[in-house]
Amino acid sequence: MDIRGFVIRPAGLVLVLAALVLLVAGCRAKPDRLQQIRERGTLIVLTRNAPTTYYIGRDDHPEGPEYDLVTAFARSLGVKPVFVVKDTVGDLLHALANGEGDMIAAGLTRIPGRSERFRFGPTYQTVRQQVVCRRDGPQPGSVAELAGLSLEVVADSSYVANLKALAKKYPDLHWKADRQASTEDLLRKVWKGQLDCTIADSDIAAINQRFFPNLVIAFDISPPQSLAWVLPRPARHLQDALDGWMAGMRKNGDLQRILQHYYGLARVFDYVDLRTYVRRIERLYPKYLPLFRKAAKRYDLPPLVLAAQAYQESHWNPNAVSPTGVRGIMMLTQSTAAAVGVRHRTDPKASIRGGAAYLARLRGRLSDKIAPRDRIWFALAAYNLGLGHVRDARRLAKKLGHNPDRWADVQKVLPLLSERRYYRSLPYGYARGLEAVRYVTRIRNYAAILRYRLNFAGPAEGSLADVPSAGSVNGPP
Repeated sequence: MDIRGFVIRPAGLVLVLAALVLLVAGCRAKPDRLQQIRERGTLIVLTRNAPTTYYIGRDDHPEGPEYDLVTAFARSLGVKPVFVVKDTVGDLLHALANGEGDMIAAGLTRIPGRSERFRFGPTYQTVRQQVVCRRDGPQPGSVAELAGLSLEVVADSSYVANLKALAKKYPDLHWKADRQASTEDLLRKVWKGQLDCTIADSDIAAINQRFFPNLVIAFDISPPQSLAWVLPRPARHLQDALDGWMAGMRKNGDLQRILQHYYGLARVFDYVDLRTYVRRIERLYPKYLPLFRKAAKRYDLPPLVLAAQAYQESHWNPNAVSPTGVRGIMMLTQSTAAAVGVRHRTDPKASIRGGAAYLARLRGRLSDKIAPRDRIWFALAAYNLGLGHVRDARRLAKKLGHNPDRWADVQKVLPLLSERRYYRSLPYGYARGLEAVRYVTRIRNYAAILRYRLNFAGPAEGSLADVPSAGSVNGPP
């Protein structure tokens, strides 16, 4: 307050000074956003329910890339995160403007219109807007070819802002902005043939393409764009804290590990294979479902991982046989079958029980230092490659400065087991480590897709309580 223009008379001096004291005290009494968060002990985060942000996964526990990142940031502040789920982008921005949360963590893009109203944290991911259509429907190759197609996008999104800019050059470009649907909802409409095309960020498109294999990326409709958390305008100190924390996450590799955990699977995509898989889920899976559940319960394994492994091994064919002599639905060798008490490898019940017993045995022989959430992936790699080679990979990971107890780190090292400069110094020598990585990745994909399909199948497929989530199919049901 500038009082140089006022003439203060002695009689009113005390009152003016008192008013100034109260004004200064009032200013000091109101802490900044970061201080408020620390004093209350909670970080209130606005988000949305989606596989790329925040969702309830296995054992009714929250998961998702935004959940993991927010939880790590809250921990750095010494507070607990509180998540408030909103339905739409518009709801999120409105809620933040009304003071309902400390920030938005929902995969929002940094665009000029938002930057004028809010602050943004540091970029944690770069995406592109992509036109997504149906494989057997119209497949435009440019913005001009979108004319005449049914195109819907999420209202209040960066997609709308981009389309408005493009419409100045392409006046025949028309679209519908849906205020109720999410991007995932619109992708599902395209999948069902109810819509020609929609627009999705590349990370959202990649994850959903795993679940709906007939979706196809027509073309990129934007340059690379930054995803960042959205903050209130006055939250400068919170922004500073975010900047410092994110720099540390990048440096120690934790940011990359979280993104790899959720998005790494999306890079492995085979349309023909997945289309066949979906058909076999409908036709064959119900037949073997009781056997997978029984064996998984007996050996404390996640049942959908066991089912996915069986599909990877034999495509659920109990009479499958390989050139090397492994056979049955779990493709057991003679020695492995004998070790777990399986006499007839082509008997589905015996094979599934034997495969589960062997997988559990491998898991039990792993180092206790490996976290429970990662143990199943190491065990699967050992099932495919041999426990000795997996131990070699852990040794090599440690030697190269990676964490030997994290699957995200060891899977980077496994392909090096086929390079002489690395395997010649390892006890078990050469191995096709890349094959093991692909083996585990495909099983994770199959388990995630199976869970997703069952979520839409209803009670006839059985209880969903034993179905692990897409991001974390790694523990007992």
